[in-house]
Amino acid sequence: MTPESVGDRESGRGQEAVGGRQPVRAPGTVGERERLARAALTRVLEPGDEHGGRWLRQVGAVELMRRLTSRDGTAAELSGMTPKRLAGYRLRVGSAEPERDLAAVAAVGGRLVCPGDREWPSQLDDLGDSRPTALWVRGRSDLRLWALRSVAVVGARACTPYGAHMAASLASGLAELGWVIVSGAAFGVDGAAHRGALAAGGATMAVLACGVDVAYPRGHAELIGRVAEQGLVIGELPPSDHPTRSRFILRNRVIAALTRGTVVVEAQYRSGSLVTARRAQQLGRFTIGVPGPATSGLSAGVHELLRGEGVLVTDASEVAELVGDIGDLAPARRGPLLPRDLLDAVCARILDALPSRGSVNARDIARTAGTGADEALGKLYELHSLGFVERDGDGWQLTRRSACDGDARRGGP
Repeated sequence: MTPESVGDRESGRGQEAVGGRQPVRAPGTVGERERLARAALTRVLEPGDEHGGRWLRQVGAVELMRRLTSRDGTAAELSGMTPKRLAGYRLRVGSAEPERDLAAVAAVGGRLVCPGDREWPSQLDDLGDSRPTALWVRGRSDLRLWALRSVAVVGARACTPYGAHMAASLASGLAELGWVIVSGAAFGVDGAAHRGALAAGGATMAVLACGVDVAYPRGHAELIGRVAEQGLVIGELPPSDHPTRSRFILRNRVIAALTRGTVVVEAQYRSGSLVTARRAQQLGRFTIGVPGPATSGLSAGVHELLRGEGVLVTDASEVAELVGDIGDLAPARRGPLLPRDLLDAVCARILDALPSRGSVNARDIARTAGTGADEALGKLYELHSLGFVERDGDGWQLTRRSACDGDARRGGP
């Protein structure tokens, strides 16, 4: 990009309108010059560049591009700018062609969403100066609306069958409850989460560490294509850019900020998924973990998370209760209700006083149960009507069915 490109648009475009006024644009959208400048800056600034984020906040995208492309010395006036850093930025500026990138993303059904656009998810502003310069988006749905009710499901790439099952089950269950599933389209838990949401006919978003027109990993080309058709594929990198190790880590901050909570299914101690969870904690989002076997190294990181601020969940309804609105309650968890559970305390003691075999008279039952003889006799008749005990001559015994089942003392017939 030449010094005359974006900076000159700033000084020239405004004169095209009568009286030098700015061209009228649709409400809730940024101007063309702003969009072109931010498109160019996605090639100049690395994701999460806090220096660039601070300069964007201080002088704006168009002015920042003008300073980076101009030789008038104003770039050196930016706080934190060094000759070495400026040289690196200017090396990248030479390859920035925003019109070409915007045409490339439009060719795959995409667009660039900038801060100030109606579609921009305002929760990303919680990242401060490390928020994305802009987001390249592929898909027809509205990013802001989908992000309002979204949950991240992340985990190990080399997950176990258990991890894949839990990720798919959680994603499909949440999708059926109307939640949007966000993940990173990687192998393992990420892929299982996307597939679970798609299988349920739900909504899912893939946040990539590369251009939205790049299928990475290649083995997920079909899956990413399905996500773009049924959901959204988003990323900070311009079209055709490829991922690096650092970009994967930086991508995780977008996943954490975009969603209401992050669910980690399987993760080792040194896992990028835990980076996402910790960033979610820092941002005040819910941090959630799915427990695994205590002996599994793939669940060790999740268990450490749960020992801290993480919340344990086992199914989609528990996640929805945590991140949802008032009234999104998970069903009560309890064991089976047995007939003996409905007995009052005295009846329960009387029943405990009967031997498992043979019969005993009411006086001996009263002595064992610690009650009076008359009270014991009354309770025995009550237990008889309920089918727990029966008469045996002058004595009482457990009903034969109860005795055979061995369940009278634990819960009745």
